[in-house]
Amino acid sequence: MKFRILVTAALLAAACATSADAQRRPAAPAAQPTSPQPTAADWRTPNPDDVVVIDTNKGRIILELVPEVGPLFAQRVRELAREHFYDGLTFFRVIDDFMAQTGDPENRGTGGSSRPDLPAEFQFSRGAETPFAMVQDQATAEIGFIKSVPVSTQSMMLAPLTRDGKVKGYVLYCPGVAGAARGEDENTANSQFFLMRAAFPRLERRYTAFGRVIAGQDVVNAIKTGEPVAEPQDRMERVRLLSDIPEAERPKVRVIDPAGPWFKAEIARVRAAAGGATVSACDIQIPVEVK
Repeated sequence: MKFRILVTAALLAAACATSADAQRRPAAPAAQPTSPQPTAADWRTPNPDDVVVIDTNKGRIILELVPEVGPLFAQRVRELAREHFYDGLTFFRVIDDFMAQTGDPENRGTGGSSRPDLPAEFQFSRGAETPFAMVQDQATAEIGFIKSVPVSTQSMMLAPLTRDGKVKGYVLYCPGVAGAARGEDENTANSQFFLMRAAFPRLERRYTAFGRVIAGQDVVNAIKTGEPVAEPQDRMERVRLLSDIPEAERPKVRVIDPAGPWFKAEIARVRAAAGGATVSACDIQIPVEVK
């Protein structure tokens, strides 16, 4: 079995300084504009087949799968969750200000499921039908969101020039983004995945992203750290799709729709609070309501 690891120590060491510099922002003004309360029209209800409820010994994490950006690995997570493959697996490699890795039946980074490895999904295609909400138009590129996931794509002005009428894009590795771990070969994603604890741009276009934590980021950040993590390791006690949870105990989840008016106003508020500094997609928070 190939050793499946998120990044090599050398890459991490080389990237840490760059990542830290990228996250520095000037202090926000003391008085910041406030956001209005969202209305019913500002919310969306995720597909329950695309919501993964991860109950850990530290609390509950709710992850939204976004098949528009990583369809093969999103489907793999659905299948394995329905088989209870992930139940009881630990977070065996957790690095502060980076990520928490899990999904290995051996709980050490060397295992996977019995299913074949998956090809890399480092980029995706965006067409007119893709649910994209723009945050920033950079002329040749467009920054925005597909559901809960921050992305960068080519400008849609280029779409008529492509064979399929679509442009290419990739996921921005902001906090909460979920990625597929792999070996040195790019086409070795299988069952292991990681949840980001901080922004890390050096992973972009190098690791398949397939969704984002929409609730429980505080739980992700509280997971015990280590490389590897010393015993006892924090664990995923139960992993289920929202659609598979009995109705009586199923949490009701709704998320702010990036295409709605509230979100557009929130982008303007964040820009104003930054006082003219550059605002990245990682600075934009998407509220969620879980009952």
